[in-house]
Amino acid sequence: MTQIFTEEGLVIPATIISVPTATVTQIRNMETDGYTGIQMASGERKEKNINKAQIGHFAGKGNFRFVKEFRLKNGETTELKAGDTLDASVFEVGDTVAVSGTSKGKGFQGPVKRHGFSGAPTSHGHRHDTRRAGSIGATGPQRVFKGTRMAGRMGSDRITVKNLEVVLVDTKNNQLLVKGALPGRPGTLLEVVSA
Repeated sequence: MTQIFTEEGLVIPATIISVPTATVTQIRNMETDGYTGIQMASGERKEKNINKAQIGHFAGKGNFRFVKEFRLKNGETTELKAGDTLDASVFEVGDTVAVSGTSKGKGFQGPVKRHGFSGAPTSHGHRHDTRRAGSIGATGPQRVFKGTRMAGRMGSDRITVKNLEVVLVDTKNNQLLVKGALPGRPGTLLEVVSA
């Protein structure tokens, strides 16, 4: 994350997103696939690490690391063709985008950190159970209800942050500056979609 200053002197917190050139590898259609969509690929890796099926599918367009498919709504068509490339220039300053990614993994956490439980008071005999969950059920049902908030694995979830504003587009370095914070650690693969 970083911050930029407007001409009025306001500080805007922003996140820098590196946008690699994305290549259209396939156009899905209703006749052959049963739905309409665009398959895009980006990133690079060594050819020895790509299987023969992918090499044939990429058909000399490149040795891609990431492949992602975007479905189109029913009846919607696209002007893109296999082999077309997209970069940061498809976005403009002021655009509203939704950014999806995998959040940071935090391991096994207790209910205070995972769900925001307040914990038990530290007075009146409480000494070793200040951060425990407390009661998890009643005598009547004699079971724990599904969905009861307890300790467990936290993070590593797909998170989508909506209604973020693009504050700067750097086509020279292929970078976007998006207002606000985004999910994941530095280096996380993100999906930026126009809202």
